[in-house]
Amino acid sequence: MTWLRALREVVRSGLTIEEARLEPLLALRTAVGVALVIGPALWLASPAYAASAALGAYSAGAATFQRTWRPRKVIALGAGVGLALGTFLGYLAAGRLATFLPLLAVWAFAAGMAWAVGSTAGIVAATTVGSMLVTVTLPTSIGRALEHAGIIALGGVAQALLILLFPIRRWGAHRDALADALAAVADYARRLRHDPTAPFDPEPLMTARDAAAVTPSQARTRPSVLHGPRGLAERIRPVVAALADPGVGAPPEGPGRDRARELLDAAAEVLDAAARSIRRGTPVEVSPGSTDALCVDEEHEVLEGPARQAAERLVELLGEALEIARCGRPGRTPAPPVPEDAQVLVRPTMFRLVPVVVRAVRRELRRDSPVFRHAVRLAAVATLGYLIAARLPVGHGYWVPITSVMVMRPDFHQTYARAVARLAGTLAGVALATGMVRALGPDAQVFGLLAVVSAGLSFMLNRTGYAYSQCFTAAYVVFLLGMGGQAWEQTVPERVVLTLLGGALAMLAYVVFPAWETPRLPGRLADWLAAEGRYAAAVLRSYAEPTREHHADLRRALLASREARAAWQEAYDRARQEPVRPRGLTSREAEEAQEAIKGFDRAVMLMESHVPRADSRPVPEAERLAEALEADTAQAAVDVREHRNPDWARVEEALHVWEGAAAGDGGPVVRRGAEMQKRALEALATAVSRTPLERDVGSAREEQRVRAAAAAEGDGSGSAHRGG
Repeated sequence: MTWLRALREVVRSGLTIEEARLEPLLALRTAVGVALVIGPALWLASPAYAASAALGAYSAGAATFQRTWRPRKVIALGAGVGLALGTFLGYLAAGRLATFLPLLAVWAFAAGMAWAVGSTAGIVAATTVGSMLVTVTLPTSIGRALEHAGIIALGGVAQALLILLFPIRRWGAHRDALADALAAVADYARRLRHDPTAPFDPEPLMTARDAAAVTPSQARTRPSVLHGPRGLAERIRPVVAALADPGVGAPPEGPGRDRARELLDAAAEVLDAAARSIRRGTPVEVSPGSTDALCVDEEHEVLEGPARQAAERLVELLGEALEIARCGRPGRTPAPPVPEDAQVLVRPTMFRLVPVVVRAVRRELRRDSPVFRHAVRLAAVATLGYLIAARLPVGHGYWVPITSVMVMRPDFHQTYARAVARLAGTLAGVALATGMVRALGPDAQVFGLLAVVSAGLSFMLNRTGYAYSQCFTAAYVVFLLGMGGQAWEQTVPERVVLTLLGGALAMLAYVVFPAWETPRLPGRLADWLAAEGRYAAAVLRSYAEPTREHHADLRRALLASREARAAWQEAYDRARQEPVRPRGLTSREAEEAQEAIKGFDRAVMLMESHVPRADSRPVPEAERLAEALEADTAQAAVDVREHRNPDWARVEEALHVWEGAAAGDGGPVVRRGAEMQKRALEALATAVSRTPLERDVGSAREEQRVRAAAAAEGDGSGSAHRGG
């Protein structure tokens, strides 16, 4: 992608309204938390104390809107404590550049490394850098600084108390994650009716699994309905795929295909009904037609062989899903736990999280890590922005580094999109608030009320787009400054100019010290391929020797392959938005390789749907193929990283030895699945294999293709011609 196209995408993304369900009650509760600290501070103390209280309450409230599965009150308390600590330490070092700049650099670097734990930790940590930068306005007294820090922490405590006293839709995010997983499988079943080889995105299942991990205290209060359906969704997915596939399931045409479509449609309706029941806490409602369709008649059933086995298994699993959804309603007996989910997925408590955080940060302490490079950029930009602001003939110069810190993210697209969104939102919010300030005149109480209203609107629009939330955040800041007696004629122009300067500084920092994903694509692809090879080998070993140990290994390999796929998908999506010339893999090669590995994964999933039970007859021929697949995919991963052509000699030899139909239960299924895997691997080799001449001119061809596409969009034929 050229820089011009990348910047156009940045502007479009930054100003896009995202479709999200508004949560006015949550926004109202958080805004009340801001009001509860601003009002008493204005009445009992001064506007300066009210501004500090508002800083803590607003930032702690905003932290609770981040995507996290931990209790919101813990997030609010943690944010409040972090803000107070950053404020106080900043004051201790403020006044001398020799002490403040090193502290600011270290604190900003630590905030950047917090992204190793997750996006929520990174965003909350960035707000603490902002609070440290505001300390230049604190009074010159350690006692007064402690008071301000305490009031900031009190804002976080107020938000936590409101969450505790007025819970809104408890376990709502967990219910949504589980319902989304069931709905995703329902959508998959519907698409399989028309396209038997339709792809499935496992992200909803991964999110549901992440939501299922709870702390010991959460496990004691978790609703029973959140225990079982996730495992059922995991098991239903390969079954519906096996039923629809013309190779191992229903025939391509005829009564068998019609029966498969009928079962898939009924399965989709049942899963959607279970998802609605779990999401809303309402009774399960399924039409009589779908219930009748799920009755498998022993005498008149048209499906035979593996297709009939899949149909019977699907009906059994859907019955379990409905029973769990019904028993999850209030007043009903809890459903018995599904064996797969009998052991609770444990999430460490806040204290036990410390060694986990340390290990995560240590893994990212390397020069090629995007998180490490983000931390370096954050530290450099915060200190440089502070130095620049200190020499500008304006007040509130700390807005420059604050803007930079708040818009910076570990990847290119989000950083640039947020910079554009923040500038646009600031312009709109400042214009709106300025008009109201001029019309109302100086009144601290009125400005305090308007600040609370602006905070509530900012919270409510938090998930609809950064620009629209930032509009009311900018208005909130203007009203706070007006509450403190600042003249709008002075603060408003400064706010706009300094925001523009801070955003430009953040964008320039990414150009100077980037963390491009494009060069990492071969490595991400290799990791995904190796993980898929281990997953396929685990499935085959479950056929070769059906034991509980092998089934547990299969589950671990499946989760590892999903993590590798998610890492590849994230890198691939970022690389497509970067203005960087492809290295190692062109865009077309990456897309074709991705489709090939998805086909390989689908073949493995079909085999997994018919994995024999522990007491079934083994398929010894599968062990040789498992070893060949694991060895060849591991070597191919090395070849992809080093830009060599992969080879599947061991797999071809194992399949050649395995002549004829496989013996034992599930033999035909595993044999056909193995053939599908081989075709997918051959497609992968075709996608990434290049002759020496192609390797020399591959980058030039890709650049020519990109420029031609840009010319077709109106960038001008002249530049495209020169690129050729």
